[in-house]
Amino acid sequence: MEMQLYLALNARMTLLEKEKQYLWNMEKGYEGECMFDALTEKLEGSNHLILNDLLLKHNNTTFQIDSLIITPRNAYLFEVKNFEGDYIYDSRTDQLHLKANSKNFEVTNPLNQLNRCNSLLRQLLSSYGFNLPIIASVVFINSEFTLYHSPPDKPFIHPTQINRYLKGLQKDSSFKLTNMHTSLAEKLTSLHIVDSPFKNLPEYSYDQVGKGLVCARCSSLSVVVEGRSVRCVRCDRVETLEEVVLRHVGEFRLLFPEKPVSTKNIHEWCRQIISLKTIRRILDKHMNNKGSNRWSYFE
Repeated sequence: MEMQLYLALNARMTLLEKEKQYLWNMEKGYEGECMFDALTEKLEGSNHLILNDLLLKHNNTTFQIDSLIITPRNAYLFEVKNFEGDYIYDSRTDQLHLKANSKNFEVTNPLNQLNRCNSLLRQLLSSYGFNLPIIASVVFINSEFTLYHSPPDKPFIHPTQINRYLKGLQKDSSFKLTNMHTSLAEKLTSLHIVDSPFKNLPEYSYDQVGKGLVCARCSSLSVVVEGRSVRCVRCDRVETLEEVVLRHVGEFRLLFPEKPVSTKNIHEWCRQIISLKTIRRILDKHMNNKGSNRWSYFE
Protein backbone atom coordinates (compact mmCIF):
# COMPACT_ATOMS: atom_id res chain seq x y z
CA MET A 1 0.00 0.00 0.00
CA GLU A 2 2.78 2.38 0.94
CA MET A 3 4.62 1.70 -2.31
CA GLN A 4 1.42 2.19 -4.34
CA LEU A 5 0.88 5.53 -2.64
CA TYR A 6 4.44 6.64 -3.39
CA LEU A 7 4.10 5.52 -7.02
CA ALA A 8 0.88 7.50 -7.39
CA LEU A 9 2.48 10.62 -5.95
CA ASN A 10 5.64 10.20 -8.00
CA ALA A 11 3.56 10.35 -11.18
CA ARG A 12 1.71 13.48 -10.11
CA MET A 13 4.25 15.59 -8.20
CA THR A 14 7.99 16.03 -7.69
CA LEU A 15 9.23 13.98 -4.74
CA LEU A 16 12.29 14.93 -2.71
CA GLU A 17 15.46 13.00 -3.52
CA LYS A 18 15.27 11.07 -0.23
CA GLU A 19 11.65 10.16 -1.02
CA LYS A 20 12.63 8.96 -4.49
CA GLN A 21 15.37 6.83 -2.92
CA TYR A 22 12.89 5.42 -0.41
CA LEU A 23 10.53 4.52 -3.26
CA TRP A 24 13.36 2.91 -5.23
CA ASN A 25 14.30 0.79 -2.21
CA MET A 26 10.69 -0.32 -1.77
CA GLU A 27 10.36 -1.26 -5.43
CA LYS A 28 13.67 -3.12 -5.37
CA GLY A 29 12.69 -5.03 -2.25
CA TYR A 30 9.25 -5.87 -3.60
CA GLU A 31 10.76 -7.07 -6.86
CA GLY A 32 13.08 -9.39 -4.94
CA GLU A 33 10.26 -10.83 -2.84
CA CYS A 34 8.22 -11.51 -6.00
CA MET A 35 11.21 -13.28 -7.56
CA PHE A 36 11.56 -15.52 -4.51
CA ASP A 37 7.80 -16.15 -4.35
CA ALA A 38 7.90 -17.32 -7.97
CA LEU A 39 10.58 -19.87 -7.05
CA THR A 40 8.75 -21.20 -3.98
CA GLU A 41 5.57 -21.59 -6.02
CA LYS A 42 7.41 -24.23 -8.07
CA LEU A 43 7.87 -26.48 -5.03
CA GLU A 44 6.17 -29.76 -5.79
CA GLY A 45 3.96 -31.84 -3.56
CA SER A 46 1.61 -30.90 -0.73
CA ASN A 47 3.97 -31.40 2.18
CA HIS A 48 4.53 -27.72 2.87
CA LEU A 49 2.63 -24.48 3.50
CA ILE A 50 3.93 -21.14 2.21
CA LEU A 51 3.12 -17.77 3.80
CA ASN A 52 4.40 -14.59 2.17
CA ASP A 53 4.71 -10.97 3.30
CA LEU A 54 3.32 -11.19 6.83
CA LEU A 55 3.27 -8.17 9.14
CA LEU A 56 2.97 -9.31 12.76
CA LYS A 57 3.19 -7.88 16.26
CA HIS A 58 4.43 -9.39 19.50
CA ASN A 59 4.88 -7.57 22.81
CA ASN A 60 4.04 -4.27 21.08
CA THR A 61 6.86 -4.83 18.58
CA THR A 62 6.02 -5.06 14.89
CA PHE A 63 8.02 -7.23 12.52
CA GLN A 64 7.75 -8.38 8.90
CA ILE A 65 8.25 -11.83 7.41
CA ASP A 66 9.18 -11.95 3.73
CA SER A 67 8.55 -15.68 3.37
CA LEU A 68 7.81 -18.58 5.72
CA ILE A 69 7.67 -22.19 4.57
CA ILE A 70 6.12 -24.62 7.05
CA THR A 71 7.20 -28.24 6.63
CA PRO A 72 6.36 -31.24 8.86
CA ARG A 73 9.50 -30.82 10.99
CA ASN A 74 10.52 -27.14 10.66
CA ALA A 75 9.45 -23.62 9.82
CA TYR A 76 11.84 -22.01 7.35
CA LEU A 77 12.07 -18.25 7.75
CA PHE A 78 13.52 -16.28 4.81
CA GLU A 79 14.69 -12.67 4.75
CA VAL A 80 14.90 -11.80 1.05
CA LYS A 81 17.42 -9.22 -0.14
CA ASN A 82 17.59 -7.94 -3.72
CA PHE A 83 21.12 -6.55 -3.38
CA GLU A 84 23.00 -6.00 -6.64
CA GLY A 85 26.74 -5.56 -7.15
CA ASP A 86 29.90 -6.50 -5.25
CA TYR A 87 29.84 -6.66 -1.45
CA ILE A 88 32.46 -7.53 1.15
CA TYR A 89 31.79 -9.19 4.50
CA ASP A 90 34.05 -8.16 7.39
CA SER A 91 34.00 -11.07 9.84
CA ARG A 92 35.85 -9.08 12.50
CA THR A 93 33.04 -6.54 12.83
CA ASP A 94 30.16 -8.44 11.19
CA GLN A 95 29.75 -5.51 8.82
CA LEU A 96 28.69 -5.57 5.19
CA HIS A 97 30.22 -3.15 2.68
CA LEU A 98 29.24 -2.28 -0.88
CA LYS A 99 32.14 -1.86 -3.30
CA ALA A 100 31.49 1.11 -5.58
CA ASN A 101 33.89 3.36 -7.48
CA SER A 102 36.93 2.08 -5.57
CA LYS A 103 35.21 2.90 -2.28
CA ASN A 104 33.44 0.79 0.33
CA PHE A 105 30.12 1.88 1.80
CA GLU A 106 28.72 0.18 4.87
CA VAL A 107 25.19 -1.18 4.52
CA THR A 108 22.97 -2.64 7.22
CA ASN A 109 23.80 -6.28 7.85
CA PRO A 110 20.62 -8.25 6.96
CA LEU A 111 21.50 -10.72 9.70
CA ASN A 112 20.45 -8.09 12.25
CA GLN A 113 16.97 -7.95 10.76
CA LEU A 114 16.83 -11.73 10.41
CA ASN A 115 17.82 -12.37 14.04
CA ARG A 116 15.27 -9.85 15.30
CA CYS A 117 12.52 -11.40 13.18
CA ASN A 118 13.52 -14.92 14.20
CA SER A 119 13.43 -14.06 17.91
CA LEU A 120 10.04 -12.34 17.73
CA LEU A 121 8.51 -15.12 15.64
CA ARG A 122 9.78 -17.78 18.05
CA GLN A 123 8.29 -15.89 21.01
CA LEU A 124 5.01 -15.39 19.15
CA LEU A 125 4.69 -19.07 18.27
CA SER A 126 5.51 -20.10 21.82
CA SER A 127 2.83 -17.77 23.22
CA TYR A 128 0.23 -19.70 21.19
CA GLY A 129 1.61 -23.12 22.08
CA PHE A 130 3.48 -23.86 18.85
CA ASN A 131 6.97 -25.31 19.26
CA LEU A 132 8.00 -25.97 15.67
CA PRO A 133 11.76 -25.29 15.24
CA ILE A 134 12.60 -22.25 13.09
CA ILE A 135 15.46 -22.31 10.58
CA ALA A 136 16.20 -18.74 9.51
CA SER A 137 18.19 -17.64 6.44
CA VAL A 138 18.98 -14.56 4.39
CA VAL A 139 18.33 -15.13 0.68
CA PHE A 140 20.28 -13.02 -1.80
CA ILE A 141 17.93 -13.29 -4.76
CA ASN A 142 19.68 -11.16 -7.39
CA SER A 143 21.87 -13.07 -9.84
CA GLU A 144 24.10 -9.97 -10.16
CA PHE A 145 25.05 -10.13 -6.46
CA THR A 146 28.47 -11.25 -5.19
CA LEU A 147 29.59 -11.41 -1.56
CA TYR A 148 33.33 -11.62 -1.02
CA HIS A 149 34.65 -13.31 2.16
CA SER A 150 31.20 -14.74 2.85
CA PRO A 151 31.45 -16.66 6.16
CA PRO A 152 30.33 -20.28 5.64
CA ASP A 153 28.92 -20.36 9.19
CA LYS A 154 26.41 -17.56 8.51
CA PRO A 155 22.89 -18.42 7.27
CA PHE A 156 23.37 -16.88 3.84
CA ILE A 157 21.81 -18.42 0.73
CA HIS A 158 23.52 -17.10 -2.39
CA PRO A 159 21.86 -16.83 -5.82
CA THR A 160 23.53 -20.02 -7.10
CA GLN A 161 22.35 -21.97 -4.03
CA ILE A 162 18.66 -21.02 -3.95
CA ASN A 163 17.23 -23.72 -6.24
CA ARG A 164 19.28 -26.44 -4.59
CA TYR A 165 18.22 -25.25 -1.12
CA LEU A 166 14.52 -25.22 -2.02
CA LYS A 167 14.72 -28.66 -3.59
CA GLY A 168 16.23 -29.89 -0.33
CA LEU A 169 13.02 -28.92 1.47
CA GLN A 170 11.14 -31.53 -0.56
CA LYS A 171 13.40 -34.49 0.17
CA ASP A 172 11.92 -35.51 3.50
CA SER A 173 8.65 -37.24 2.66
CA SER A 174 8.59 -39.56 5.67
CA PHE A 175 6.62 -37.00 7.70
CA LYS A 176 3.28 -35.44 6.83
CA LEU A 177 1.64 -32.15 7.66
CA THR A 178 -0.89 -32.37 10.49
CA ASN A 179 -3.71 -30.23 11.84
CA MET A 180 -1.10 -28.49 13.99
CA HIS A 181 0.67 -27.15 10.90
CA THR A 182 -2.60 -25.98 9.38
CA SER A 183 -3.60 -24.32 12.65
CA LEU A 184 -0.23 -22.57 12.79
CA ALA A 185 -0.61 -21.20 9.25
CA GLU A 186 -4.17 -20.07 9.95
CA LYS A 187 -3.14 -18.39 13.22
CA LEU A 188 -0.32 -16.43 11.54
CA THR A 189 -2.63 -15.41 8.70
CA SER A 190 -5.25 -14.19 11.17
CA LEU A 191 -2.63 -12.13 13.03
CA HIS A 192 -1.41 -10.40 9.85
CA ILE A 193 -1.69 -6.61 10.10
CA VAL A 194 -3.29 -5.38 6.87
CA ASP A 195 -2.59 -1.67 7.31
CA SER A 196 1.12 -1.15 7.92
CA PRO A 197 2.01 1.30 10.71
CA PHE A 198 5.34 2.04 9.01
CA LYS A 199 3.97 4.64 6.61
CA ASN A 200 6.71 7.18 6.08
CA LEU A 201 4.61 9.33 3.81
CA PRO A 202 5.65 12.50 2.01
CA GLU A 203 3.63 15.63 2.65
CA TYR A 204 1.02 16.31 -0.01
CA SER A 205 -2.36 17.91 -0.52
CA TYR A 206 -5.06 17.70 -3.18
CA ASP A 207 -4.04 21.02 -4.73
CA GLN A 208 -0.38 19.94 -4.95
CA VAL A 209 -0.83 16.84 -7.06
CA GLY A 210 -1.32 16.96 -10.81
CA LYS A 211 -4.69 15.90 -12.23
CA GLY A 212 -5.14 13.74 -15.31
CA LEU A 213 -4.91 10.16 -16.55
CA VAL A 214 -1.77 8.27 -15.55
CA CYS A 215 -0.44 5.49 -17.76
CA ALA A 216 -0.43 2.11 -16.01
CA ARG A 217 2.85 1.15 -17.71
CA CYS A 218 5.11 4.22 -17.76
CA SER A 219 3.28 6.48 -15.25
CA SER A 220 3.21 9.43 -17.64
CA LEU A 221 0.30 11.86 -17.82
CA SER A 222 0.38 11.76 -21.63
CA VAL A 223 -2.82 9.76 -22.02
CA VAL A 224 -5.55 10.47 -24.56
CA VAL A 225 -9.05 9.08 -25.08
CA GLU A 226 -9.70 7.28 -28.37
CA GLY A 227 -13.29 6.07 -28.60
CA ARG A 228 -13.89 3.52 -25.82
CA SER A 229 -10.19 3.19 -25.06
CA VAL A 230 -7.35 5.34 -23.82
CA ARG A 231 -3.82 5.32 -25.20
CA CYS A 232 -0.55 6.53 -23.74
CA VAL A 233 1.21 8.80 -26.21
CA ARG A 234 4.60 7.97 -24.68
CA CYS A 235 4.55 4.14 -24.61
CA ASP A 236 1.40 3.25 -26.64
CA ARG A 237 -0.19 1.30 -23.77
CA VAL A 238 -3.92 0.87 -24.46
CA GLU A 239 -6.62 0.31 -21.82
CA THR A 240 -10.40 0.36 -21.88
CA LEU A 241 -12.18 3.39 -20.41
CA GLU A 242 -13.63 1.13 -17.74
CA GLU A 243 -10.20 -0.13 -16.64
CA VAL A 244 -8.82 3.39 -16.51
CA VAL A 245 -11.71 4.88 -14.53
CA LEU A 246 -11.68 2.08 -11.95
CA ARG A 247 -7.90 2.29 -11.59
CA HIS A 248 -8.10 6.04 -11.01
CA VAL A 249 -10.92 5.60 -8.50
CA GLY A 250 -8.63 3.25 -6.55
CA GLU A 251 -5.79 5.78 -6.73
CA PHE A 252 -8.10 8.61 -5.62
CA ARG A 253 -9.34 6.59 -2.62
CA LEU A 254 -5.78 5.64 -1.68
CA LEU A 255 -4.48 9.21 -1.72
CA PHE A 256 -7.56 10.97 -0.34
CA PRO A 257 -9.64 8.51 1.71
CA GLU A 258 -11.48 11.41 3.35
CA LYS A 259 -12.92 12.62 0.02
CA PRO A 260 -16.12 11.05 -1.36
CA VAL A 261 -15.96 9.11 -4.61
CA SER A 262 -18.44 11.16 -6.63
CA THR A 263 -18.84 11.54 -10.36
CA LYS A 264 -17.74 15.16 -10.10
CA ASN A 265 -14.64 14.38 -8.01
CA ILE A 266 -13.47 11.58 -10.32
CA HIS A 267 -14.17 13.77 -13.36
CA GLU A 268 -11.94 16.46 -11.85
CA TRP A 269 -9.31 13.90 -10.79
CA CYS A 270 -9.08 12.74 -14.41
CA ARG A 271 -8.77 16.39 -15.48
CA GLN A 272 -12.12 16.18 -17.27
CA ILE A 273 -10.55 14.06 -20.02
CA ILE A 274 -13.30 11.44 -19.63
CA SER A 275 -16.90 12.67 -19.80
CA LEU A 276 -19.13 12.91 -16.75
CA LYS A 277 -21.62 10.59 -18.43
CA THR A 278 -19.03 7.85 -18.97
CA ILE A 279 -17.69 8.11 -15.44
CA ARG A 280 -21.20 7.97 -13.99
CA ARG A 281 -22.05 4.87 -16.06
CA ILE A 282 -18.91 3.03 -14.89
CA LEU A 283 -19.40 3.99 -11.25
CA ASP A 284 -23.04 2.89 -11.37
CA LYS A 285 -21.96 -0.47 -12.81
CA HIS A 286 -19.22 -1.29 -10.30
CA MET A 287 -20.05 0.59 -7.09
CA ASN A 288 -23.02 1.24 -4.80
CA ASN A 289 -24.63 4.64 -5.14
CA LYS A 290 -25.30 6.43 -1.85
CA GLY A 291 -27.14 9.68 -1.20
CA SER A 292 -29.18 11.44 -3.83
CA ASN A 293 -28.91 14.04 -6.59
CA ARG A 294 -25.92 16.40 -6.25
CA TRP A 295 -24.92 14.86 -2.90
CA SER A 296 -24.60 11.31 -4.20
CA TYR A 297 -21.36 9.36 -3.82
CA PHE A 298 -20.17 5.79 -4.35
CA GLU A 299 -18.80 3.06 -2.15
